[in-house]
Amino acid sequence: MQSVALFGRQIARAFITSIQSEFRPNARPREPLHLVTGTAGFSKSLAKNQAFKKWTYGDDAYFIARNKVADVIGVADGVGGWRNYGIDPSAFPRSLMELCQRLVVENQFKLQAPANILEDGYCELLQQKTPLIGSSTACIVALHKEERTIYTANLGDSGFLVIRNGEVVHRSQEQQHYFNTPFQLAVAPASQEWQVLSDSPSMAQSTSYRVEEGDVILLGTDGLFDNLSEDMIVDYITRMKDKREENVQVQTTAKNIAEKAHQLSFDPDYLSPFALSALDAGIAMRGGKPDDITVILAKVSCQPQET
Repeated sequence: MQSVALFGRQIARAFITSIQSEFRPNARPREPLHLVTGTAGFSKSLAKNQAFKKWTYGDDAYFIARNKVADVIGVADGVGGWRNYGIDPSAFPRSLMELCQRLVVENQFKLQAPANILEDGYCELLQQKTPLIGSSTACIVALHKEERTIYTANLGDSGFLVIRNGEVVHRSQEQQHYFNTPFQLAVAPASQEWQVLSDSPSMAQSTSYRVEEGDVILLGTDGLFDNLSEDMIVDYITRMKDKREENVQVQTTAKNIAEKAHQLSFDPDYLSPFALSALDAGIAMRGGKPDDITVILAKVSCQPQET
């Protein structure tokens, strides 16, 4: 009996100690997290001195927005086939990302459900007197600063990775109806018979994940993931040097990743991830996939933000 009683007292002391530690007046609260971001990208066009509009690379678009409770990043990949009908494929994703950015800045969204940002932005596009014709995939990652949690929504074949200590610990799942036909949001002309598939924003894959200081989040369009494997991406991120300023190292790494993907996209002898997927679908091919490329790299940090 004595040993049982002694064991019980030890458990009780341990419990009381943990409670005291939790509510100790002088306990230092954890600092809220934020994202240190860098961006880079390329158009699939080989033309030099291209004039890019704000937050676009070719037919890709992106946004970075912050408010008091969250840092939010997003990408959208426009469907280039609209160009055959005299429609600018970059207009739809660019407008969608601009609307999402505004909703975040004005705090008009539910942080734990970023698919709502896509839904509200998409609805605004549908309600315009003159509909903005086009389509795109979309991916959004929102960091709740106090909760230290990311909430995500991904529709299509853009996506994200969360890298911790040189390993991918969380990732999006690609959504495709069939090979090279991703889920997408679309607005088609109402006056003609158009066979345009539009998926609902509610079909976006939604996840949440607790993040830690030092984690790296990579967000990209399919032009990145079709030309660089996860292992290649992780290798670039593990080369980030802690001795450099966070914003410099993040921007430099984003640029290096985008440049490598762009280079390999035009290599006819490269067995790219896209070529491997084609082989799995019974299509014989080799080489990279020329495409627009957008990379947002975000390091999770609690260091004071630069003003």
